[in-house]
Amino acid sequence: MEKVTMADVAKAAGVSKSTVSQYLNNRFEYMGEKTKLKIQEAIEELGYQPNFIARSLKQKRTSMVGIIVANITHYFSTEISRAIEDFCHTHDLHAIVCNADDDPEKEKKYIEMLRAKQVDGLIIFPTGQNNDLYESMVRQGYPVVFVDRRVENLEVFSVITDNAESTYKAVQHFIEQGHQNIAFVVQPLKVSTRIDRLAGYKKALVDAGLEVNPNLIIEASISDMKSELERLFSLEGKPTALFAANDRVFLEVGEFLKEKGIKLDNELELAVFDNIPFAHLLDAPISFITQPATEMGKKAAELLFGQINKENNPPEVFVFPSEIL
Repeated sequence: MEKVTMADVAKAAGVSKSTVSQYLNNRFEYMGEKTKLKIQEAIEELGYQPNFIARSLKQKRTSMVGIIVANITHYFSTEISRAIEDFCHTHDLHAIVCNADDDPEKEKKYIEMLRAKQVDGLIIFPTGQNNDLYESMVRQGYPVVFVDRRVENLEVFSVITDNAESTYKAVQHFIEQGHQNIAFVVQPLKVSTRIDRLAGYKKALVDAGLEVNPNLIIEASISDMKSELERLFSLEGKPTALFAANDRVFLEVGEFLKEKGIKLDNELELAVFDNIPFAHLLDAPISFITQPATEMGKKAAELLFGQINKENNPPEVFVFPSEIL
């Protein structure tokens, strides 16, 4: 079956090829409704598919962007990606989402693959362990925005939340309720979000004149977390309040508490830093620190779009405040 061309569409619609080209590129300034309708009908009748490769070569743009998520299992990451995709849809861009699984090698391969496919720019939830590659992109002027996690010693567009400050407020609330044995549970401190949240926890204790007890801090992989929680709750001075540093930690803590029959409110107060779907349906008295994911995703997309369109604004870090519910 012969491939339908733009010339075939123009002939069927009774217009010039340039008019069809204007239609396909959404340039309708001097095009009447009747002409648009004829072209649309010709496209549908002939089954015409535009040659995006040829168009991208001519325009030196592919109208595609990449989103590299550190770990798609975090609901917060999914929310942000959705907001970015929504923005792209309204601006005639196509978004490709890749999941790095918090693996720097996988992240590196995705960056290289997407750039080889000549996507117009990247939004990255960085693993933080490919700094030479990040620096190379920035030095080349390649459009890139980092989301959720800071990248050290690099002037780049970033969209983050106030991790340390919000954690500080949550722990401060525990202290005001009379708690002194406050535990902090986090995955390995490889990324800025976890490091900043731990810093906020420690500062709240120090400012209140309380000791930072390393026995009350768990830094462990998800697979090792329950055994560490077992140790934590076997202490003579076991915690009366606990801060879970993200949603995956919260799930491990929740399962452990259920297995051990530890009741929230009566025996333990709990705070969680992350966006948890259906949190409002839970009966348990849990404090949640929620991040404005939709606003953050939209901002990241706007920043990338600006770079793609050569707006030449200086790199900036945008910090969005979280809310304690």
